[in-house]
Amino acid sequence: MSAAEDIVGAVHTKVRHDSARGHVTGSARYIDDMPELPGTLEVVLVTSPHAHARIISIDVTAARAAAGVRSVVTAADIPGHNDIGPIFDGEPVLAAGIVDYAGAPVVAIGADSYDQGLAAAALVEIVYEELPAVLEIEDALDQELYTYPPQIMTYGDPAAAIAGAVRKVEGEVRCGGQDHFYLESNVALAIPRDDGDLDVYSSTQHPSEVQHGVAHTIGVPTNAVTVEVRRMGGGFGGKESQPTIIAAIAALIAQQTGQPAKLRLRRDDDMIVTGKRHDFLFRYTAGFDDDGRISGVDILMGMRSGNVADLSPGVLARALCHADNCYYLPNAILRGYPCKTNTVSNTAFRGFGGPQGMLVIEAILEHIARELGVSLDDVRGVNYYGTDDRNVTPYQQTVKDNIIVPLVDELKSEIDFDGMSRAVDDFNACHNTLKKGLALMPVKFGISFNTPKLNQAGALVHVYTDGSVHLNHGGTEMGQGLFTKVAQVVASTFQIDLDNIKISATRTDKVPNTSATAASSGSDLNGMAALNASEVIKGRMTDVAAGHFDVDRDSIEFRANRVYAGNDSVSFSELAQMTYDERQSLSAAGYYSTPGLHWDAAKLIGNPFYYFTYGAAVAEVVIDTLTGESRVLRADMLQDVGSSLNPAIDLGQIEGAFVQGQGWLTSEELVWDKNGRLLTHGPSTYKIPGSRDVPPEFNVHLLKDAPNRFPTVFRSKAVGEPPLMLAISVWLAIRDAVSRTADHRHFVKLDAPATPEAILNAVEDIRIRDNG
Repeated sequence: MSAAEDIVGAVHTKVRHDSARGHVTGSARYIDDMPELPGTLEVVLVTSPHAHARIISIDVTAARAAAGVRSVVTAADIPGHNDIGPIFDGEPVLAAGIVDYAGAPVVAIGADSYDQGLAAAALVEIVYEELPAVLEIEDALDQELYTYPPQIMTYGDPAAAIAGAVRKVEGEVRCGGQDHFYLESNVALAIPRDDGDLDVYSSTQHPSEVQHGVAHTIGVPTNAVTVEVRRMGGGFGGKESQPTIIAAIAALIAQQTGQPAKLRLRRDDDMIVTGKRHDFLFRYTAGFDDDGRISGVDILMGMRSGNVADLSPGVLARALCHADNCYYLPNAILRGYPCKTNTVSNTAFRGFGGPQGMLVIEAILEHIARELGVSLDDVRGVNYYGTDDRNVTPYQQTVKDNIIVPLVDELKSEIDFDGMSRAVDDFNACHNTLKKGLALMPVKFGISFNTPKLNQAGALVHVYTDGSVHLNHGGTEMGQGLFTKVAQVVASTFQIDLDNIKISATRTDKVPNTSATAASSGSDLNGMAALNASEVIKGRMTDVAAGHFDVDRDSIEFRANRVYAGNDSVSFSELAQMTYDERQSLSAAGYYSTPGLHWDAAKLIGNPFYYFTYGAAVAEVVIDTLTGESRVLRADMLQDVGSSLNPAIDLGQIEGAFVQGQGWLTSEELVWDKNGRLLTHGPSTYKIPGSRDVPPEFNVHLLKDAPNRFPTVFRSKAVGEPPLMLAISVWLAIRDAVSRTADHRHFVKLDAPATPEAILNAVEDIRIRDNG
């Protein structure tokens, strides 16, 4: 496949996001911007104040009688099934009998206004019997409390390899969770239609799951529920499974009253009620030789799953599958424990376990480097995956597209890494209070859903007789530019200008049974489905053109908004009319499923990823050893995106992912009190990166002349998640700065996020050990 450059908006060209102007001017319409139909009800939730308690009684009498209240719903009022678990059963829409986290929805109130609903919520009387709560990962591990069975991945003979190793290190490290903090909080609008049907407008990455969940809850067939989403104000994984409960509650009120019902969570409620990135506790043992080459590792991953499983099985599996990052582990046992705690169920978040898995192996390599008194990059060098050998992962997939070494070398050469290192050394020699740190982070990230059945997509393409094109597919737009990229694919296939393509909202009655827009696979899956649909129509048009010009179909060429047969041509719109006149369909449904994938979820072996994407980043930071404050001074990135579908959008994705990852690793700290209540539930207490946190020198480059070796859409590669892990370079650079306070004589004890308090404690710990 190739794309000519003589149309506007072809693939491989920089095109602005289709809603860019709307985003900037505020004219882009989100669900809460939609004009409300007469009688639309506002829904308010009554949630549990306890982390773990038995519900003794619920009295909603006063709430039902309150002004403006049209509906009050509890679990007892659900006509279908009170369960919206995406993988396992036992995940209620409204708590029944037991509440198992502070913030669990118990009662939903539909009222004429939000204020009336809020006033009525205060009148609901619920009697609880408090029960013991498990709030920490360690306690769940000790009590063997899990949301589903632990996952153990074994490769080789790690016990023997570690026992026979020349050297050994043991340690523990943690990484915190992260709130998605999307600009648009969770919201759903349910509108009753004829015959008991329901239209649901949901801010969701997974319309089909919302469709299934709503139908399951209100007790109707799936075909009675239509879900639509034109755009989300951010998702980051937080709108993959979580929106189902929001939509289901709105649907319950709409069904009970026969009136439209909207549930929109305020920021504080959204942060309290919905799940987040999983925090992890890691314990590790690694055996290695005098060069730092790893012979065996044993890694325990204690993951806070929360009160129910949600998407934790997939997150933990991906964490296990990325504990190798770019390194060959000849003998490994990776133990994953999905710890059940009385906190909100954690869920998908950009990277989906990959960042956590990579963080622990980087900590292990750094520990080895400090033990040997060599640089971290020296240890990396002897452990990188090979190309012809040393290229099998712990889950037994052969890495066939490894480019990490030349990519890292290119980045280091481009930025003069050695010169940067010397400059940091010179600065630190002249400063006692301020210390600079410098670190590189390589990334290998697998692309595809770990669950093979999810790697499929559909699209629907119509060509009208005036040459305009209507495009619909199962992917969702959350600001990442998917709609623009897929439209470019269609434009390039037909060889017409991009402004001829009409982008339309994702709807379950147009393209059914879709997978979530997640796993960085949106363009790969939906782009190929749209390409296939377009090729079907193009084939029909080609036959008509061949008949018109009386030539073989191989002589027909679509180019620059026209269709050629030698020197003769017609416009694309003329051929569209001719195709209609010949009674040939100008509509096609396209489908694509990723080839070559297989995964044994019981043995944790297989070929879960279609290909890998690679990247590297270097971060320079400075810390204040008296206050613990840190600042990222510079970041340089080189990202492998194959043959980019849209370099402008890809650059934006890389920049945004890096800064979001930086926030996870430095400032975004989730804090619960001793009773399991979230304390950091708003911007006053939860610190996401601001404009002044972006590195003043921020250099992002796309790897050139590196088309995907696998046949993806126009040989592109995924870009949504992989760059987030490049931000681990910031965490490593902060650790490097702390280590330099004692000339690297000690391994740094610093978890993520590296907040000022954590940095100050790490500096003090180094000082104590150095003087001890």
